[in-house]
Amino acid sequence: MSEPLVIIGQGMAATKLVEELSAHALGRYSIIVIGKEPRRAYNRVLLSSLLAGEIAAEELELKSADWWRHQGVTNVYGRGVASIDRHAKMVTLEDGVSFGYEKLVLATGSHPVVPPIPGMDLKGVMTFRVMADVDAMMAGAQSGRAAVVIGGGLLGLEAAYGLAHAGVKVTLIHLMDRLMERQLDVPAAALLKATVEAKGVEVLLEAKTARVIGTDRVEAVELADGRVIPADLVVCAIGISPNADLARMAGLETKRGILVDDGLCTSDPSIFALGECAEHRGVSYGLVEPAYEQARILARRLAGDAKATYAGSVLATNLKVSGVSVFSAGDFLGEDKDAVIFKDEARGIYKKLVVESEHLTGAVLYGDTSDGLYYLGLMRSKAEVPAFRHDLIFGPQQQA
Repeated sequence: MSEPLVIIGQGMAATKLVEELSAHALGRYSIIVIGKEPRRAYNRVLLSSLLAGEIAAEELELKSADWWRHQGVTNVYGRGVASIDRHAKMVTLEDGVSFGYEKLVLATGSHPVVPPIPGMDLKGVMTFRVMADVDAMMAGAQSGRAAVVIGGGLLGLEAAYGLAHAGVKVTLIHLMDRLMERQLDVPAAALLKATVEAKGVEVLLEAKTARVIGTDRVEAVELADGRVIPADLVVCAIGISPNADLARMAGLETKRGILVDDGLCTSDPSIFALGECAEHRGVSYGLVEPAYEQARILARRLAGDAKATYAGSVLATNLKVSGVSVFSAGDFLGEDKDAVIFKDEARGIYKKLVVESEHLTGAVLYGDTSDGLYYLGLMRSKAEVPAFRHDLIFGPQQQA
């Protein structure tokens, strides 16, 4: 008889886990996947493309209804979970319906961070995290309107690009001295800023938001230095925090996120967590690839492989920002370490590789990321590179 497995959360991590379970533990579990959003799992990475009108909403769906049925999974979406009873091993939804479990997986994702400044509760102020946020932004993204995007990380840049593409006058405000400071070094970030500005987005760096001005709805944003920027809508995209709310209510051990061990197990041996809600060895990852790595390990664990362990992820970002390819991994700043740098300003290409003790330890690529996964493989395998160090910047074809 199949063992009841309940997964709370129906995002990319949960979908990947079900996909992996079908390969490693087919038929072992009777799976119920519960999602609060009123739709099946979709690709959040493509939300900016949806906002920019480059793709249709249906193109975001990760798996079809037929796929879920073929896996034997019961999909429950549009209904949130109210509580977890660990003693009775029951999950109760907000409408009162309950499901029993033998194993429970928390894949509850994250919350958008909203700064505690005046005016953030006004109409026209929104976050950029889920499909409903895009719907709200598209409703306000009329040509000739003005928008302020707070946050120069990945989400903020995606929001700014999407709004500008829709004809909105966009000003992007970022507290730090460069865009995407967690993924790019100073030269790469400068190239990105120039590209973003060429697309019609005004970028203000080292700018602190003091308050949002308005009566019933947003009218402007005031900076700490006194500047006032008119705005019909404000998008807050300054970061995310793990959604550990249910775990805390259930008495599981949490810090910033839900604490998990190398088997992705929480403080309750029947409950596991993965993705943005989980905290492993003090780290909560906000990227897709670590969540997929965790899903692969957890699927093997749930299939009975006690040797499957998650030792953490080498952080890597491989994406398109404002139509430009960007890749970074490892210690790309490489302070006090050897660095190999290639720059072609005319083509908008910048590459930096950091080498320490004969090993590649970091990389940042801008404009041409075709060799990114090759460099990531070298970092993960800890391969020695001195024999081809001088050709390393030109990618794997030079080592043929």
